[in-house]
Amino acid sequence: MKGKAMLAAFAAAMTMLAPAAYAGGDAGPASGSAWRNPSNSVHIRLTPCGADRMCGTVIWASDKAKADARRGGTDQLIGANLFHEFRRVAPDEYKGRVFVPDINRTFSGQMKVQGDSLIGKGCVLAGLICKQQVWKRIS
Repeated sequence: MKGKAMLAAFAAAMTMLAPAAYAGGDAGPASGSAWRNPSNSVHIRLTPCGADRMCGTVIWASDKAKADARRGGTDQLIGANLFHEFRRVAPDEYKGRVFVPDINRTFSGQMKVQGDSLIGKGCVLAGLICKQQVWKRIS
């Protein structure tokens, strides 16, 4: 991928980015809660998956988000595990992997929990292109 195409792919990744964490039996403030992306087109629920990790599963998506996922090769967006391998790296800070069904790619991600907000950030090209996004808690 080059230039604009890489930037567009990364922007799509950040549209889906949501963080998660689990450490030593303490899932932290994000565990079990549902979150919505800024455009309110995807909702996920964060749950433990493994001894020290959290995963994020799509529990609701708009018709447009479902269609975009199908075009990218993901037939069933609801139930898809978009976030995996998220682990706590510092108080209220987490790192993991995000699957973006729109482009059928997985990216590294990090996030920070601040009250009812998840501030997600991801970078590509060794940190040359980065994007940040704020998700909101819905339950």
